[in-house]
Amino acid sequence: MKLKLTIALVILFTQFIHSQDFNFFEPKVTIGGYGELHYNNEKIGDAPSNAIWDFHRFVLFFGYSWSEKWSFKSEVEFEHNFVKNGQGELALEQAYVNYHHSDEFGFNIGVILPSIGLINEYHEPPLFFGTERPVYHNLIIPTTWFGSGASVYGNVKGFDYRVMIFETLNSDKFSLSQGIRGGRMKGYKTDASRLLYSIRLDYLNIPGLKIGGSFSFNNAKGDSTQVDVTIAEIHAKYTANNITAVFEFGNISYNNGELKASRGYYFDLGYNVASFFDLNTKITPFIRYSDINTAAETISGGEKEKRYHFTEWMIGLDVKPIDNVVFKVDYSEQTRKLDDRKSKFINFGVGYMF
Repeated sequence: MKLKLTIALVILFTQFIHSQDFNFFEPKVTIGGYGELHYNNEKIGDAPSNAIWDFHRFVLFFGYSWSEKWSFKSEVEFEHNFVKNGQGELALEQAYVNYHHSDEFGFNIGVILPSIGLINEYHEPPLFFGTERPVYHNLIIPTTWFGSGASVYGNVKGFDYRVMIFETLNSDKFSLSQGIRGGRMKGYKTDASRLLYSIRLDYLNIPGLKIGGSFSFNNAKGDSTQVDVTIAEIHAKYTANNITAVFEFGNISYNNGELKASRGYYFDLGYNVASFFDLNTKITPFIRYSDINTAAETISGGEKEKRYHFTEWMIGLDVKPIDNVVFKVDYSEQTRKLDDRKSKFINFGVGYMF
């Protein structure tokens, strides 16, 4: 009798456990993506203006969750609408296994994005001002920067942290005009004997504000050069009360060769004026000021440090009928320090994410 009662209780308990949704996880697929079409009209100095249409990016995300803790995430990017004769690009920008133990601790490994700056990890068009990504995120922090690596991350008492090891840079490809940008290896057969080490910390306990910075070091090496590189950057973004304000500053130091430092910053300020009219569409005029110099310090000095130093003013408008769709228009002027040469840009774009 006792045995039968025990068996019955075990069966009832088992059925109860399996009936609870919180104890059952069904593996699932997630699909997302983003894209952007641009119209660019530029006039560099006294040269004739040049205007183009370009479907700049078409990106698909694919993910799979095996359990509440284990998942796979990936991103494939197709640039400039086709790939032919060196034009356009098809790239695997993310592909990693992720373990999320808790809010305090997780890790991932595979093709990942370094947590350097505000936009490299989160670069979907509705998330930043301007048709094109800020020049800072082209010449100082080379967004999108991706490659093979692993990171540990989490949030402890309002502090987001990430510690990362990442593939090396190719120092042969560093240049006065583009800093470290050409040295990205993009996950293709990189030298595994050298790694980039990075640590990032953000404070999130003030509503609407994200403020922090990162520090990275790499003993970069190419076929003919070897350069120790340090990347230090600070960033802040405030999005609340219809205000969006962004500031980023970065400095890259090199211990060998003609190039000694690359440096730059920018500041964005926008306000959603639709709030005055009780509209659901977000209408945000903004201004930007940038100061960029990929050859801020060189061995030779002089004209080399002025040739790649420019300032930029931008005014623009972002219109979001819904949060995941944006229409953008902007006008900017760049002034080169060497000779006060002015370049003018008119851009229009539409972007989406899902």
